Amino acid sequence: MSSPTGADIVNALSVDVEEYFHAKVFQEGTNGAKAGLESRVEASTERVLALLAAGKARATFFVLGQVAASHPNLVRKIAGENHEIACHGDGHELVSRQTPQEFLGDVRRAKALLEDITGEPVVGYRAPNFSISRDQAWAYEILLAEGFRYDSSTYPIRHDSYGDSDAPRFHYEVFRKGSARLIEFPIATTRVLGVNLPIGGGGYFRLLPMALTRAGIRRVNARERQPVLFYFHPWELDPHQPRPAMPWRNRIRHYIGMAREEKKLARLFRDIRFTAIRDVLAV
Repeated sequence: MSSPTGADIVNALSVDVEEYFHAKVFQEGTNGAKAGLESRVEASTERVLALLAAGKARATFFVLGQVAASHPNLVRKIAGENHEIACHGDGHELVSRQTPQEFLGDVRRAKALLEDITGEPVVGYRAPNFSISRDQAWAYEILLAEGFRYDSSTYPIRHDSYGDSDAPRFHYEVFRKGSARLIEFPIATTRVLGVNLPIGGGGYFRLLPMALTRAGIRRVNARERQPVLFYFHPWELDPHQPRPAMPWRNRIRHYIGMAREEKKLARLFRDIRFTAIRDVLAV
């Protein structure tokens, strides 16, 4: 008999491995400045790995190609600790700003590099800043042709720079060609009074009390009997990262809640069961 609390459901956990200066709100706030900014991705990702080990959680790491090229041993360590390596593109360029040919080159470079480093196939992709919208549906055919089996570039919410509140809330087939198919696994939401509320991590998790996210995930598991997908970035655990001048709106959105993030994640991993996306989808 299935559990009425949803405690038998294992949810999916993902980490977008990029530098703090790759974040869209950081780039916009500093006009894309990167010169002179130190790399901090290794130390922050080490903290993530320690958190996961303590919480006995397995995750999917969507690694940026530029990060993998500069830190190949970090990628090997993630894989060596039995986490899934997936692709976050090469240069953190929004898909909405690329032509299909540019997108093909971007994902092909990043996928080949990650597979060369790990010696394992890479079957998952996430677009920077969830930048595959309905206008970029052409990207799904490219991903399938390049050997990807799932995508995770949809957040079914209303947001000023990403999101599609009308998209399905749970994993579904987004593209098929012959017998091959691409699965879309959206970021987690819970539906209250006809509105999708974000419970899938990122800035919302830093801003809101951890108990709200935990309650939302448990609600979906129990009432809808579905696994959800949570995500975060290593730089969100790094409150001591450089803080160059930027507009107050960008500063608040990028830095809010960082000092509490590590403790909140540790509590979440103790209370909610998580594993890699590939395990949940069985692909």
